[in-house]
Amino acid sequence: MTDVALPPRHTALATLWKDHRVWLASALILAITAAFSPPLAIQSISFTAAALWHTAPFLLLSIGIAAWAGATGADNLIARAFTGTPLLMIALAALAGGLSPFCSCGVIPLIAALLAMGVPLSAVMAFWLASPIMDPSMFVLTSGVLGVEFALAKTAAAIGLGVMGGVVVLMLSKSPILANPLRDGIGDGGCGGSTVRAPKQVVWRFWTDADRRAKFAREALKTTLFLAKWLTLAFLLESLMLALIPAETITALLGGTGIGPIALATVVGVPAYLNGYAALPLVGGLISQGMAPGAGLAFLVAGSVTSLPAAIAVWALVKPRVFGLYIALSLSGAFASGLLFQAWSAL
Repeated sequence: MTDVALPPRHTALATLWKDHRVWLASALILAITAAFSPPLAIQSISFTAAALWHTAPFLLLSIGIAAWAGATGADNLIARAFTGTPLLMIALAALAGGLSPFCSCGVIPLIAALLAMGVPLSAVMAFWLASPIMDPSMFVLTSGVLGVEFALAKTAAAIGLGVMGGVVVLMLSKSPILANPLRDGIGDGGCGGSTVRAPKQVVWRFWTDADRRAKFAREALKTTLFLAKWLTLAFLLESLMLALIPAETITALLGGTGIGPIALATVVGVPAYLNGYAALPLVGGLISQGMAPGAGLAFLVAGSVTSLPAAIAVWALVKPRVFGLYIALSLSGAFASGLLFQAWSAL
């Protein structure tokens, strides 16, 4: 039986979709929105542009670090730092993620670089889970809106979720679920990685070497284009969720006390249409109306880790089964955090 060749036009369309499907998806969503509501389309464009501008400093810094690591060969040192006792790596990665100043978007280039180096997925997952939940500015704002005790609980939840996720991934490291976890082109994902197996000399003054300067430019451009397409889609979807799902709906669902609201808050937090900063006043208002603090924490943790920018970042780098594990860890960790904080608050 012979294969039937596609007409040139169909082949061109298939190639166009394969190479630019993320940009095309964003354009299609925006076109459909404009057809039904031109003002909403304009609002979405404005929201997306503002969100990209707001995260630009973190993204530029992250892109620069990733490109610098590749151009100098410093990725060898970074990869070596992630070798040794697995549990220690997980603990340090979770701690770094919970205290780092990077948002979930800003760590994407670093995560991609670590995965490409072959850093163990358990340590990367620990950092990935902890990072979107808390950072220094978030801690200050949370303290001001919800109190220092709540901010400390959220920080503990970030680190605890990271450790839990890293340990689970470590336990499943030999399972078929985590076999070849990365999408094609991200990295080899091997334990230790090629940069550890075949270390090369580090050249700190990379700008003196034409080949290394070219590599820096290539890595920076590649990472920038990768981020631009996925974050544009993420922020576009987030803008539509903000506009189409009333905050009053969330308020009505999450009121009350007990385990039920904590479980519901965890589930509702998955499609969290509010970013971490905007969600704080909402949670503060809910708590003042009688919602249990544990439910508020579960909502914030689940929403942070599974928010569109964070979730799409994971989806872009790993295969669907690993993405499913990420979501399962996020939900279970958020629910456990809410239960523990509720029990602590009742003491």
